[in-house]
Amino acid sequence: MKLDEIKTKSAFDYSYLLKRMFPYIKPVLFRILIAFFLAIPLGLLDGVTAFALKPYIDVVVNGNTLTYGTITLTRDILSVWIPPSIVVFAGAQGVLRYLNTYLSDWISLNIANRVKIDLFEKLIFLDSTFFDENSSGLVISRFLTDPDLASKQLINSIKTLITSFTSALGLIFVLLYNSWELAVVGVVVLVCAFLPMAFLRKKIKQVSNQTTVVGGDITTSFNETYKGNKVIAGYNLENAIFDKIVNLIHKTFSLQMSFTKRTGWLSPIMYIIASIGIAFVMLVGNKLIVMGRLTTGSFASFITSLLLLYKPIKTLGQDLTNIQSIFVAINRVFELFDCTSRIEDKGNLELTHSPKKITFKNVSFAYENSNEILHGLDFSIYQGQTVALVGNSGSGKSSIVNLLPRFYDVSKGEILFDDVNIKNYKLNSLRENIAEVFQDNFLFTGTIKENILIGKQDAVEEEIEEAVKASHLDEFTDTLSEKLNTNIGENGILLSGGQRQRVAIARAMIKNSPIIILDEATSALDNKSEKIVQKALDNLTKNKTVFVIAHRLSTIFNADKILVIDDGRIVEEGKHEELIKIANGKYKTLYDMQFKKQERANETAV
Repeated sequence: MKLDEIKTKSAFDYSYLLKRMFPYIKPVLFRILIAFFLAIPLGLLDGVTAFALKPYIDVVVNGNTLTYGTITLTRDILSVWIPPSIVVFAGAQGVLRYLNTYLSDWISLNIANRVKIDLFEKLIFLDSTFFDENSSGLVISRFLTDPDLASKQLINSIKTLITSFTSALGLIFVLLYNSWELAVVGVVVLVCAFLPMAFLRKKIKQVSNQTTVVGGDITTSFNETYKGNKVIAGYNLENAIFDKIVNLIHKTFSLQMSFTKRTGWLSPIMYIIASIGIAFVMLVGNKLIVMGRLTTGSFASFITSLLLLYKPIKTLGQDLTNIQSIFVAINRVFELFDCTSRIEDKGNLELTHSPKKITFKNVSFAYENSNEILHGLDFSIYQGQTVALVGNSGSGKSSIVNLLPRFYDVSKGEILFDDVNIKNYKLNSLRENIAEVFQDNFLFTGTIKENILIGKQDAVEEEIEEAVKASHLDEFTDTLSEKLNTNIGENGILLSGGQRQRVAIARAMIKNSPIIILDEATSALDNKSEKIVQKALDNLTKNKTVFVIAHRLSTIFNADKILVIDDGRIVEEGKHEELIKIANGKYKTLYDMQFKKQERANETAV
């Protein structure tokens, strides 16, 4: 599944998205309710100052008295109590704001972390085709950035929305308390201010998706710059790579400015609407004061409330815009959860023994949305034998061995272990019985020992020592001050090619699997390193069933069977002595080319 081709069809189906989000919300639901409950008085307290202006101006400034039932408020009383009361309310609001912020952040991070954990679990079990189709940058962006936006900001935005909403309600109450006629104007302003939000939904969705894709491309470019720094320097690609990054950054800028151009008018429009409302209120208010239907204190309180109301209304607009962006991100998160591995693990058999016979029966294979690259392969290999796959680059050799541990599944035919389709075995059980050594083995950041233990994490020291010795790794590690605890850097950057291969061989050796795959394990090494690695490979493959892809034919003379692959087909099959006798044969042609090349190299050396 290509992530940049996913269409966010459910981005604004809020009930559907919240239903899917609920399993992550449920464990912290009580805390969420507390946070939302705290947001209510936090918003309502915004109207205290505006509410206090009416009695303060009417009584303290103008010298009038106010009576509420049996309570009479005078200038002497209010001048003493109103100022400190405002301070107390402000202090209470500050405490509530702190508690609310702390609780909201705890909830948001908790949800985000659990989403990330589940997404990472999803990621590591996706099939190889998924990683073939999607760039590292897009995967990182989708699996890390979207969960943060979807989880961390959702609670904060809803909390802020509640605070703004209750603040608006409190201020509207103050408006109604002072003058219901003028309050009608305030409600009209409120309704008109929200109308522009209806036009933003589609643009938010479109730009958000495009920005994610471009952001992934930028991350990929940075990853490639880091990993390919020597190639960039060696081929003088600095300017080309720089131009590529600059173009992507400009594209991101254009997308973001396009978003701003189409949505940035929201705040000015709301400001204009609010200003028109305030101007109209002043005109009507003046008439009401002249008519004696409104006191100056009520009018001052009303105008203050209306001015204060602009902030939560503006915030409400921003919060709603943010929430729509967040729901787009939530939708993208659950699209990741909906990604399914093409390699289905439906088998229930355990592979507890070394297969006596491995059979490729009429096997054909094609990568996703591509032409068939393997065509009707038929061959068998018996326990303890070595089968070598030779042929030109791109002939399909690596694709054949990748089918064995089910990195990919066959398109037609079947692969059998003792007449049992490998799909009937549990995936973990199947792969536990297969070890691989590739031309370019991936090593994890850490120590040599940690990378060896990947083959068997519960291995004891005796097993580690045996694997190190058998892989001839000790010839190298004994010269290091930290021995096996030496850090090898990211992807083993601090090791030479031969040293990396020996670590990989030790990793495969400690796994002790009955089936070994060697994919051009010595092709990238110099002669000295090759000899050492070949000794280690001989120890690794002893008494094992081996599939070997060989670039140097001299390494497979003793193979029990050699399969010559051309354009995804087996064109010749047999032992070295048999194939070399076939006049004009494909194998003989490959052998002669290498032999003559070696002769020329020897003559040059002499």
